Amino acid sequence: MDVGRPAGMSQSEVSRYERGLISIDLERAVVLHALVGLDLSVKSYAGGTPLRDRAHAALLARLRARLHPRLRWDTEVPLPRPSDQRAWDSVIWSPAPDRWAMPTEAETRPTDGQALDRRINEKMRDGKVPAEILLIADTRHGRAFVRAVGPAIHEAFPVSSREALQALAAGKRPAGSSLILL
Repeated sequence: MDVGRPAGMSQSEVSRYERGLISIDLERAVVLHALVGLDLSVKSYAGGTPLRDRAHAALLARLRARLHPRLRWDTEVPLPRPSDQRAWDSVIWSPAPDRWAMPTEAETRPTDGQALDRRINEKMRDGKVPAEILLIADTRHGRAFVRAVGPAIHEAFPVSSREALQALAAGKRPAGSSLILL
């Protein structure tokens, strides 16, 4: 079957596209994928300055202020996969001899618990990290979101805010993933 014909492409062009040797326009890509029974999914990533949201930056700053002085803090830390544009909102690092890292995702106004869970799980898998901090703004909306998602969020983030904040203030790694309302 000549898959390229309906998209106006030769078979050799289709082959080069499949091997990542050439780019094609979005319309042709949709047609090619549909012809072989696939849906094409496209994601957009914002460019420009790493921190675009003042409330987001303020939320991260509130957590940073609670850390032990020996801990290092970086923002917008890319995942360790080539060409992956995703990044952790921040990563807390401990120097030697402990040498640990705790990635953090900050949400000022979360709305979709399933999408958030999926995004975090994918980042943990692709970043090869065993635990992370989910930082949610301690607002009426943030508390309502945590109540709405129910026990599932506490199962995914079993270390309490208090325990995690105490560990970080002492310069220690929290015992696992934690949901922190700040």
